[in-house]
Amino acid sequence: MTRLFNEPAAFADEMIEGFVASHGSWVKHVSGGVVRNTRSTPGTVALVIGGGSGHYPAFAGLVGQGLAHGAAMGNLFASPSAQQVYNVAKAANNGGGVLLGYGNYAGDVLHFNQAQDRLRKEGIDCRSIAVTDDVSSAPLAERTKRRGIAGDLTVFKVAAAAAEAGYSMDAVVEIADRANHRTRSFGVAFTGCTLPGADHPLFSVPEGRMAVGMGIHGEPGIDETDIPTADELAELLVAKLLTEVPEGLGTKGARVVPILNGLGSVKYEELFVVYRRLAQLLAEAGLEAVDPQVGELVTSFDMAGTSLTLFWLDDELESLWKAPADAPAFRRGAVTALEAGDGDGEPAEVEAVIPDATEESRAGAVRVLAALGAAKAVVDANADELGRIDAIAGDGDHGIGMERGVRAAVEAATDAVARGAGAATTLHLAADAWADKAGGTSGALWGMALRAVGDAVGDSKAPDAGAVAAGIAGAAAAIMDFGKAKPGDKTLVDVLVPFRDALASAVGAGKSLTEAWAAAAMTAEQAAEDTAQLLPLMGRARPHAEKSLGTPDAGAVSMALIIRAIHNTLTDLNATERTTLKERA
Repeated sequence: MTRLFNEPAAFADEMIEGFVASHGSWVKHVSGGVVRNTRSTPGTVALVIGGGSGHYPAFAGLVGQGLAHGAAMGNLFASPSAQQVYNVAKAANNGGGVLLGYGNYAGDVLHFNQAQDRLRKEGIDCRSIAVTDDVSSAPLAERTKRRGIAGDLTVFKVAAAAAEAGYSMDAVVEIADRANHRTRSFGVAFTGCTLPGADHPLFSVPEGRMAVGMGIHGEPGIDETDIPTADELAELLVAKLLTEVPEGLGTKGARVVPILNGLGSVKYEELFVVYRRLAQLLAEAGLEAVDPQVGELVTSFDMAGTSLTLFWLDDELESLWKAPADAPAFRRGAVTALEAGDGDGEPAEVEAVIPDATEESRAGAVRVLAALGAAKAVVDANADELGRIDAIAGDGDHGIGMERGVRAAVEAATDAVARGAGAATTLHLAADAWADKAGGTSGALWGMALRAVGDAVGDSKAPDAGAVAAGIAGAAAAIMDFGKAKPGDKTLVDVLVPFRDALASAVGAGKSLTEAWAAAAMTAEQAAEDTAQLLPLMGRARPHAEKSLGTPDAGAVSMALIIRAIHNTLTDLNATERTTLKERA
């Protein structure tokens, strides 16, 4: 388990701070992650990689000459926000365009694509490569749905070497796609990993058994078997990957880079024992092992497990793989030392402009802050349980992500109210802070929800029941358009849509906001409970759908909890206002 931490929600930020302090020769901190601390050749392509924290050396450990130009670093096991990706890409851009590289996870795809769209609108040539090497996560016929695990390294390394050599953007993208097509990985685990502050691992494996095909975010394996000997494990890994020789290639005389990756707790000595047999098996199959890698390259906190990656080479890929690189966690050959960059990389903070607002809207902003404070209190009280629910079939990060998001939202709203912001501006600033700090899919969705409500209530009048109901409707529309989820997919949409409908119906019947919210909150709570009988059809829980049957969706539960907490706040505020009016009378 993870033993050394301060506050769990601050773990990722403090980890980044310590990493930069100890590796300042290679990297500097920028908002959202890190970039190289050396100057790159002007006009060349920049490779920006990223994903959730908790996988070191991925992703920050791969930033340096001959490798990535920057890494966007999300919360624990959660994708970085679009703003983080954008910030890192802007800082890393050399003028030749930016290639974004990441594992093929729903949150990463959404956020990196958002950042890509924003960069393109600014005239920056931006492309993406989603790594899909994990053979256990989808059948070959659906290879584009596979997730990225330790094969990230092969794709990132050759793409970065091509960029360093001055390849055009089109050529860098082609080589990255070719590397992805020629990379296959398969993994096993003996124990699950435990996030900072958690009492239990994200998943467990019975004593004497081994999970087969697990994911690096704590997703449980797709099968279990008795723990094999080291030789038997080597035979299992090689046999599985040799069933997926890339199209058009054979085994006799083929050159492959084998990567035996430790996931956090398996000792290097154990890996060497396994690799001994792997080398024999590859040779027996007629394969030539080129530059084997044995060690921790993409981890999962303290997970006890390992994965094997085979990277099938051609002459160009081999040359790029062997090209010099100097990053904190991956060094090959000798690079030509480059001049250090300027400054520490941190952009100056720009204080948000607060538009004019009416007195009525400023009073509404105080209510918004109270509602966000209630949301923070209920999330803090239930973070561990939300993580436990999420870990049933997902990655267990929902509680920590919600904590980070709502705390940032409260801080932003507190500052906005102190500076005289209206209700809409307060909600907009809170939305941006939530999405940026939480990361992950849920961070983006909650940011959209707050922004939609802000758009509806405006800064010119007191938020009334009709405006709030319109804002909730806008939130539902934006979230379903962005995430493509619909009712029945076992997501927070299964709570948001019936809540929207119940609120609109009650408001249409002439009820006050407090009365309408009370009725709709009961609907939301029942809808969250009902998700226990659904099978997930979206996100990381989808491959393990059956495991979640009988357990409600974590995002649905957190939404229902917040809806109820906001109702309690509305009731308390109304009571306070009635008391104040009586005292004035």
